[in-house]
Amino acid sequence: MPLPFLTADRASDEALAGHALPFDDRDRWRRPYRPGPWRVGAAALLLLLASYVLFAAVIIAATGELSGGAVCLGIALAVIAVALRLLRAGVWVSAHGLRRVGFLGTRTTRWENVVAVRTVQRPVRWLGLPRTVQGQALLLERRDRSADDMAPLLTTHNADFLGRMEAFDRAADSVEAWAAEFARG
Repeated sequence: MPLPFLTADRASDEALAGHALPFDDRDRWRRPYRPGPWRVGAAALLLLLASYVLFAAVIIAATGELSGGAVCLGIALAVIAVALRLLRAGVWVSAHGLRRVGFLGTRTTRWENVVAVRTVQRPVRWLGLPRTVQGQALLLERRDRSADDMAPLLTTHNADFLGRMEAFDRAADSVEAWAAEFARG
């Protein structure tokens, strides 16, 4: 069921799938796909928890326990930071290179160092947990490492693409197209 209010000021997702807008700046870092429902849902639950903790901080501070209110405020700010970092995690591309943003760190690879970006069939981790299942993974092969040394950029079972095979295919094709366009090395 289409939601017309979502597409009133921009083209639909089907029309824009895999294509950058002509006025987009290719030097800006962009995620070539939208965050998945598992990632957004987890961040929403964390932000809901943070709102309760902030409300508790206000109540505690209003009773005169400023140190307890400050502790609750610090906890709420930490939960908000975790939710925002969770939303920011993923693969980002620009004319400069490919950036893999993880929960604890970020790794950027310049296009000159990219040999290939390819999709392979292999065991992948289910939602980042230790359990592995058979799926597809998008691997980055760099000049200084083999593809097996690197963690996959995207998988069919991560928080962005679990149960969304078409979205994984579009995202993998988009990252591969960026690599084909800019990796001239």
